[in-house]
Amino acid sequence: MARITVEDCLANAESRFDLVLMAARRARQLSLGRAPLVEAENDKPTVIALREIAAGKIDRSVLEPEELHLFLTAEELAEQRATAGWEQALDAAAHVDLTHPPTEGSAPTADEAP
Repeated sequence: MARITVEDCLANAESRFDLVLMAARRARQLSLGRAPLVEAENDKPTVIALREIAAGKIDRSVLEPEELHLFLTAEELAEQRATAGWEQALDAAAHVDLTHPPTEGSAPTADEAP
């Protein structure tokens, strides 16, 4: 099939930036298993996405990211990190032998530390 150019696609995008966003989102959808809306001909997902945009098969309304649940927001990531810190602390505490508390002189003092 003939080469696809940016100019072929710009008629169906508001700007070059918009075109890049649409192509990237659609290419991700294709690589996650979505069916192409144009003949694929052994092309990579990015090329297929650009062909779909040039053909007018894809616009911004179709590309609202359905896969947002696959990504974490900054708040969710911070919460996960905080939770992981607590889990590590709890795991470390679980390995402390509370049945035999340290006796006086059993723990090294600051003078004895290497």
